[in-house]
Amino acid sequence: MSDSVTQPTPDATPTALPVIRPLPGAAPRARDDQQVHGDGWRITVLTDGLFRVERSTDGGFEDRASTFAIRRDLPAVPFDVERSGRGVVLTTARARLRYDGGPFSASGLLVEMIGADTGRWRYGEPTRDLGGTARTLDDVDGRTDLESGVVAPDGIAVVDDATSFLFEDDGWVGVRGADREDLYVFAYGRDYPAAVSALYAVSGPPTRLPRWALGNWWSRYHPYTADSYLALMDRFDDEGVPFSVAVIDMDWHRVDSVPSRFGNGWTGYSWERSLFPDPEGFLTALHERGMRTTLNLHPADGVRAFEDAYPTMARALGVDPETERPLPFAPTDRAFLESYFRDLHDPLEDQGVDFWWIDWQQGRTSDLPGVDPLWVLNHFHHLDAARNGGPGMTFSRYAGPGSHRYAVGFSGDAVVSWASLAFQPEFTATAANIGYAWWSHDIGGHTRGVRDDELATRWVQFGVFSPIMRLHSANNPFIRKEPWSFPPEHRAAMDDALRFRHRMVPYLHTMNHAAAAGTPLVRPMYHLEPRRSEAYRVPNEYAFGSELLVAPITEPRDPASLLGSVRAWLPAGTWTDVLTGTVYRGDRSLAFHRPSASIPVLLRAGGILPLDAGPDLDATRNPSELEVLVAPAASGTFVLAEDAEDDDAGAAAAGPAVRTELAWDLPTRTFRIGPAEGRGDLVPPVRTWILTVLAALPDGPVTVDGAEVAVTGVDGRWSVTATVPSDVGAVVRIAGEVRVGPDRRAAARTVLADAQMGNPEKLEAWEIVAADRPVVDRLAELDAVALPQAVRAALTELLGAVVGEVPPGDVS
Repeated sequence: MSDSVTQPTPDATPTALPVIRPLPGAAPRARDDQQVHGDGWRITVLTDGLFRVERSTDGGFEDRASTFAIRRDLPAVPFDVERSGRGVVLTTARARLRYDGGPFSASGLLVEMIGADTGRWRYGEPTRDLGGTARTLDDVDGRTDLESGVVAPDGIAVVDDATSFLFEDDGWVGVRGADREDLYVFAYGRDYPAAVSALYAVSGPPTRLPRWALGNWWSRYHPYTADSYLALMDRFDDEGVPFSVAVIDMDWHRVDSVPSRFGNGWTGYSWERSLFPDPEGFLTALHERGMRTTLNLHPADGVRAFEDAYPTMARALGVDPETERPLPFAPTDRAFLESYFRDLHDPLEDQGVDFWWIDWQQGRTSDLPGVDPLWVLNHFHHLDAARNGGPGMTFSRYAGPGSHRYAVGFSGDAVVSWASLAFQPEFTATAANIGYAWWSHDIGGHTRGVRDDELATRWVQFGVFSPIMRLHSANNPFIRKEPWSFPPEHRAAMDDALRFRHRMVPYLHTMNHAAAAGTPLVRPMYHLEPRRSEAYRVPNEYAFGSELLVAPITEPRDPASLLGSVRAWLPAGTWTDVLTGTVYRGDRSLAFHRPSASIPVLLRAGGILPLDAGPDLDATRNPSELEVLVAPAASGTFVLAEDAEDDDAGAAAAGPAVRTELAWDLPTRTFRIGPAEGRGDLVPPVRTWILTVLAALPDGPVTVDGAEVAVTGVDGRWSVTATVPSDVGAVVRIAGEVRVGPDRRAAARTVLADAQMGNPEKLEAWEIVAADRPVVDRLAELDAVALPQAVRAALTELLGAVVGEVPPGDVS
């Protein structure tokens, strides 16, 4: 086939831009003054903690963009150069690199930290980094090995870029010269955010997702009809359980109806008309319900003669359609790739398909040495999705460092087991070590396993506090995720969890902007506290944006207490569980115990959590009503980010279209809703704001702009409501003291009431818990009662909670 780009045929759908085009934002050639050369080697100082180290037997060096490194033309940083024979010593403010000028060896190439952080790395030694992520969790029942990241407690991490393929100046794929080594050495010590920032500097920023991607996704491998799928969405709507993305697995295209002479129906691009007789009408109906749609792709078998687009694509590739000659999948052939998008995908998008689920499972090799088909699919699908000027949206597997540029990751077919669930929080958080922000898992599990209603519930609760909330299951009629297919206890918990995910979209979209600017939504605890050993011992606990810590429950509940539990560590300060209202002192490790209704979700002192409080379940629209949760033990500020439904790439690059500052000031007990700044036409001119304070009921009046308003709620969680002009804002003032930490004796009574244990021991324990004596005395007495250990631990947690404290710095 020709290497030239095929021009669109007359019957093809035109696109705004050719899919093969220069990389947006690429600047692959480093500044000359940041490069140091020698005989067969080149070292580039990219940042004060990032060195690129190259060696070439043929004397040539690579200045083209790679899948990992697309921006090497970074601002100059000062460094010292000391020549030593054939080698060199380079010193920046953070690190020193020593190289003897010969073949890379442990004795000849050394990088060491300077300053407060210590650590060194010699070529060939393991870096002992904390891991990054993995290509897939397909059929993984528990843990899997992780590829390397750029975060290392010993100070040094390395990305070997020698095996990635390259991009030519026009955006097409290229291959490397032989016998060349290409290392990126990150020397950042325990400044983990700076290491990730350097990764983004050279590899490009993460994709900012469209707002609707942050709601709930419905996915199931099942041969739905258009009518049955829409009826299901209407049932969810009737139940008040919102979904924003409709995932249609492979049965959208011809499978069983493929003539046998063409092989199986795993790959397909033509609607199965017996299921979807009017595709445009079906997709329009989903859009009318506020949903976006993605279709599953298995492209490995190419394009065969039964496909609707075959005649057009065959002619574009110089094949007579009458021959029915198969068009093999050839992602490294320019003509094939252009036609693949122009003739196969773009017409389906014109019908209403919003993005594609690229389900590539067929290996890492192609017709070009070192070119991974998954990389090609991710990259060009992203460019094609952005062809009309938008930021682009893709859904595919992780291909390696740099994959964060391609939106949402599909982690593969999860096994239904507690072991699978137990690994997913750690797997998700650790991905931040390689800058990968947007994992989507098969929430609830996809295949195998046994029915376990508690497991399904805990998985959904984790999914709500994961980057992408996508329910999914295999084509087994007994693996279901509809909440109404579960017993009442679990159905209620799932319904509440899915509704809360929708309510969090304002918060999630603000964190979406933060992720695009360099701070992933989900981060391990050691990103927050890198010098505390406790932060490394809680791999399943993580930061969820700037305001929350989450510790999912990933083990079955105790048979005596009927509570699930998880061990966690809290940094200094106070932390309030937004679901239970319990307040905890930080700077300690503890065990949390929860019934099936919740998991620990902790708001920092001064934390502000904006939630959608309106009746509209359409996640594409900015809400008309907002509830703001405040943990008032410290002052805090949060800037709410909002955008148009379909913002363009320019708006994405500039940050949010509308900003609203929310600020709590503890000394004056004042909460301010700032005026909406930016494109005020994108938010309602007047909004209802519900301020919910996670504290004891106020002992004085509460005013909004000087006028007293009614207080509703209970001790530990009370609210006031105000109608506020968006261009003006409002001020809420609380008279009297602010006390945090409701009395937890009622919660302790519930623990005892539900516990499967002796009634006399319950009464004995309750009399101790309810007594008006110091906590330390009650804990000592409780130790003498014959209680199941899990029940004792749950009571200990509640007795140790903060109760009725006036935060430091308050004024009375």
